[in-house]
Amino acid sequence: MGGLKDELLKAIWHAFTALDLDRSGKVSKSQLKVLSHNLCTVLKVPHDPVALEEHFRDDDEGPVSNQGYMPYLNKFILEKVQDNFDKIEFNRMCWTLCVKKNLTKNPLLITEDDAFKVWVIFNFLSEDKYPLIIVPEEIEYLLKKLTEAMGGGWQQEQFEHYKINFDDSKDGLSAWELIELIGNGHFSKGMDRQTVSMAINEVFNELILDVLKQGYMMKKGHKRKNWTERWFVLKPNIISYFVSEDLKDKKGDILLDENCCVESLPDKDGKKCLFLIKCFEKTFEISASDKKKKQEWIQAIHSTVQLLKLGSPPPHKEARQRRKELRRKLLAEQEELERQMKELQAANENKQQELESVRKKLEEAASRAADEEKKRLQTQVELQTRFSTELEREKLIRQQMEEQVAQKSSELEQYLQRVRELEDMYLKLQEALEDERQARQDEETVRKLQARLLEEESSKRAELEKWHLEQQQAIQMTEAEKQELEQQRVLKEQALQEAMAQLEQLELERKQALEQYEGVKKKLEMATNMTKSWKDKVAHHEGLIRLIEPGSKNPHLITNWGPAAFTQAELEEREKSWKEKKTTE
Repeated sequence: MGGLKDELLKAIWHAFTALDLDRSGKVSKSQLKVLSHNLCTVLKVPHDPVALEEHFRDDDEGPVSNQGYMPYLNKFILEKVQDNFDKIEFNRMCWTLCVKKNLTKNPLLITEDDAFKVWVIFNFLSEDKYPLIIVPEEIEYLLKKLTEAMGGGWQQEQFEHYKINFDDSKDGLSAWELIELIGNGHFSKGMDRQTVSMAINEVFNELILDVLKQGYMMKKGHKRKNWTERWFVLKPNIISYFVSEDLKDKKGDILLDENCCVESLPDKDGKKCLFLIKCFEKTFEISASDKKKKQEWIQAIHSTVQLLKLGSPPPHKEARQRRKELRRKLLAEQEELERQMKELQAANENKQQELESVRKKLEEAASRAADEEKKRLQTQVELQTRFSTELEREKLIRQQMEEQVAQKSSELEQYLQRVRELEDMYLKLQEALEDERQARQDEETVRKLQARLLEEESSKRAELEKWHLEQQQAIQMTEAEKQELEQQRVLKEQALQEAMAQLEQLELERKQALEQYEGVKKKLEMATNMTKSWKDKVAHHEGLIRLIEPGSKNPHLITNWGPAAFTQAELEEREKSWKEKKTTE
């Protein structure tokens, strides 16, 4: 559906552009109403007269732009189109709207009907962008097809010369420029108008009507079994046969699908060049005019069935798509190449800038070198002047040195005399040194004796130091034990204080228990008196009741604090608890 919509839009674009008289990109609503009604009629789409009014209800008087019309066209017309309309009638309607405005007034070698077919072919081969143009590659393809259909030879050099003179400012030709190019006979010289018209019609049938092959052949009838000549037209999914090539009286169709097949038959019943077309419901026997035609038809039908099996489009549509994809690929590669060239150019500019910067630096360095050379020459002159001065000064110093040498010579004579005197003194000094050496030997003997005594003294001192160290360690151990005993004493004092505190607490608890005992004793005495009183009363009144008197009591415990307020078991338990507490502390 997307491909059909693109094809319809191209023809509608021509019609819309023709209605745009002032080329402002806008068309009045009244003209769009007529255009929409005509489109719905030829495309067999239900027409909704209110939809356009509702779509442009805010712009009742002003013109309606193409951008504003496209949403309406897509929603209410193109999305509802089915593949059940007459494409030639649709193209004819759009052609009628645009031909008068655009077709050149110059006399052409082709008729208006041929110009219409060229216009439809242009829409088929043009690029999918607006404004519509046909690129030179597609122009070459179309002119080659026309030349082959006319039976002429293709002049590649002539077309290359035309491409050289082609306007570089344009990427291709418009539909009307293409019609003028074919109509002026530039590429069909020597051909009459009828031959050109037949070639245009043949190319139109192939590219637009999807006619893969056509021609006269004999067909055997199904009922009367007679042989009749028919004009056969092969399309991607059907073979139609007519009475003649004017296509006015259609006699039937042979529906092709992926299950159909074509077979060659031997000659029989006086008929030659026979072949058989097997379909789902019927089988058709066909007789070609010669063996070449027979083989061409068998091959064409077989190729058509193979395309149906593969679900591929017709060869010319597939070839057009491949050419467009190739152009897109080449365009992408060209854009990539341009991008790379721009990057290289930018890199080259950067390199030029770097070289310019280096050149400037070299010029600056050369300038600095010249300045330094100038300074060096100046310094050299100064050094030469200074060297001359130093040379004069050195000569003066040399004269002074010679005078000093003469003076030193006389002083040397005096010095030698003194040396001889010193040699005599040296001999005497050696004798004194010999005496001193002997004295040093005696001194060395005494020193060794003192060293032995000192060694003995140092050993004694080391032993005393050891004893002193042991004594210090013993003192330190004693101090540690003393500190430990002090800590134990402190701990015991703390335990004693805690025991005294516990003893005071127990004393307080004992006093409280004694007070409780005194209170309980008083209560017991009162209870005993009461019981005795009641016993006397009961004995007096009853005389038969004998009271059970309490048994003998255990002897009271007497502690160092007085009569015990607790039993023996309770006291043992308290003593045990006090001892455990004392142990933990």
